[in-house]
Amino acid sequence: MTSSAPERPARTRKPKPEGQWAVDGREPLNHNEEFKAEDDGFHVRTRIEERYSKEGFASIDGDDLHGRFRWWGLYTQRKPGVDGGKTGSLSDAEIEDEYFMMRVRLDGGTLTREQLKTLATISTEFARGTADITDRQNIQYHWIRIEDVPEIWRRLEAVGMDTVSACGDVPRVILGSPVAGVAEDEIIDPTPVLDSLKEEVRKLEFSNLPRKYKTAVTGHPALDVVHEINDCSFVGVNHPELGPGYDLWVGGALSVQPFLGQRLGAFVTEDQTLDVWRGVTGIFRDYGYRRLRNRARLKFLVRDWGVEKFRQVLQDEYLGYQLADGPAPQRPSTPGDHMGVHNQKDGRNYIGVAPRAGRVPGQLLHDLADVMQRFGSDRLRTTPHQKLLILDIDDADVDDAVVALQALDLPTKPGAFRRSTMACTGIEFCKLAIVETKEVASQVMDELDRRLEDVELPAPISLHINGCPNSCARIQAADIGLKGQLLPTDDGGQKPGYQVHLGGGFSSVERGMDARLGRTVRGLKVFQDELADYVEKLTRRFLEQREPEESFAAWTIRAEEDDLK
Repeated sequence: MTSSAPERPARTRKPKPEGQWAVDGREPLNHNEEFKAEDDGFHVRTRIEERYSKEGFASIDGDDLHGRFRWWGLYTQRKPGVDGGKTGSLSDAEIEDEYFMMRVRLDGGTLTREQLKTLATISTEFARGTADITDRQNIQYHWIRIEDVPEIWRRLEAVGMDTVSACGDVPRVILGSPVAGVAEDEIIDPTPVLDSLKEEVRKLEFSNLPRKYKTAVTGHPALDVVHEINDCSFVGVNHPELGPGYDLWVGGALSVQPFLGQRLGAFVTEDQTLDVWRGVTGIFRDYGYRRLRNRARLKFLVRDWGVEKFRQVLQDEYLGYQLADGPAPQRPSTPGDHMGVHNQKDGRNYIGVAPRAGRVPGQLLHDLADVMQRFGSDRLRTTPHQKLLILDIDDADVDDAVVALQALDLPTKPGAFRRSTMACTGIEFCKLAIVETKEVASQVMDELDRRLEDVELPAPISLHINGCPNSCARIQAADIGLKGQLLPTDDGGQKPGYQVHLGGGFSSVERGMDARLGRTVRGLKVFQDELADYVEKLTRRFLEQREPEESFAAWTIRAEEDDLK
């Protein structure tokens, strides 16, 4: 006879807490949560004004420098000469310079001519002439010294601008339709919603979120705020009984693990938007994951809960009432970048122009302000596509205004690639970047428009260039998205290049409501100095093989992999 010991019951391992305040309590589970609990990020302004700006860069506390400064739109920038091969292997102290990127928050991208002049002057006096439009409608400077920050704030605030919550674990800038309150064909004017939300982000109630939190609001049928990649989006729709209002989307974001936002199927009236935004933001604050930074985004909670549970928690715990069911947005009938000349509802015109991959040096901003003054315009808008809209141009002045803008290298009818190319900051200033982006984008789009002037594209092919995997230039949501890498060469070395994503994009005229993330093709990588050759070849192949009415994105989805290389 043989005997055996009784089997021990399987040991069940208790799951680690996720750091959800409403479930696990508020005990900090990592250093980021510790420094936020010790002192709110908003409070660092006093130290900047009273100590750091007077004692210099060396006096700055580490948690303030690499943490709380973000609550006021400040990041250290990359030290010149640190090559991309060292990104990720060096500490902040080794890779950062004693200068800052400063992000000016522009909710809805709205600017007056006076504000534009102030931005131009700050660029030329304090930022070595730098200024970029981001794909979230902000303005970013570089080369900012800590000694100059209080004076820059003073000038911004004197004309109604600031850098509050431009970075950090807070509600970031609110994307808004660049034609809010202006376009003839908008479904609902989102200006009242934008104005109410701008007040909320300056309160301590939401100054400690698990990570960044992004909001978008549009009332325009072009769906012009990339609502699919925001944490909370309000999209204008017409309810058959309740009239104009908003369709609610949650949980969108890109970065290394991209997710498209989800419709809750809920209709939100204008009067309900503030309650609903506070509710969605409150869910993120209270239930969002805080233990691991790479899971501390709303998209992971939406994925784990599902939209039905998310809506129910929103209604039961945060609103105290049920939201009506509502319709989905309809297919866009006009492009969302608003390029060219368009009628305003008041009888005047707005003009959309294309800077070079968002780069708008201080002198250009000065010159643009002069053009606006010449033609009686006092309003300007930045867009989520790194473009500019000049508002309130009379019919009699349109032709002359177009000529004046073209003279500033701000075309109203840019070439297909000038129109559709975007780029992040890149290795010139960003500590996370591996390759150059802005100058590459400028050169490549000019070269492609020159080489392909003999063909007529059915629609612009979006080309988005990113210096690292984090997708600040939305690489997974472009026809051609490029993720910066150092690629091996035949001689055993390395040189800059990109991994290629194909066929991504948002709801648009060309693709309807078929928003999707781009595909990656095994082994499809392109050296930086061969980029124009590759895109030209791919574009011509698309034109040869496309079926009637087929978009570039649709072709890349069905094409054989060999045809995409």
